[in-house]
Amino acid sequence: MKIKEIKDLIDFLSASGLEEVNIETEELKIKIKRSKTQVIEKSVSTAPTVQAATPVAAAPAPVVAPVVEANTASTNYIEIKSPMIGTFYRSANPESDVFVSVGDEVSVGKTVCIIEAMKLFNEIESEVSGKIVKILVENAQPVEYDQPLFLVDPS
Repeated sequence: MKIKEIKDLIDFLSASGLEEVNIETEELKIKIKRSKTQVIEKSVSTAPTVQAATPVAAAPAPVVAPVVEANTASTNYIEIKSPMIGTFYRSANPESDVFVSVGDEVSVGKTVCIIEAMKLFNEIESEVSGKIVKILVENAQPVEYDQPLFLVDPS
């Protein structure tokens, strides 16, 4: 199940008024449950929380990071954002070279980092070609869903 499908499922749960959804396939088991106490304000998200997603497959497929243009009007940089909550790593292990550095050229499908989530290491691939302008996250730092990780100049 892709991150977008999980997000769509969460949005469906929010819109439907259901309290809980359980899905079980050969590859994964997922349980999404709406929290009992929710405060509804413009600045607070009311999306339900994902409690567990346990992949059964031995090796997870690479996760592709969603790409959204930066909100800064003065630049035409594109953000590579985190597709999940987890811990950001710039290399496969402490002894390895980093996947990308500032000034490196990236192409579609190139691994730019790893995000560890629930003891699984997910390779995050670029969906855009260009030059890495800025790395917005420190190594081994926790990241949130949809948090910008890199700025890429597509020109």
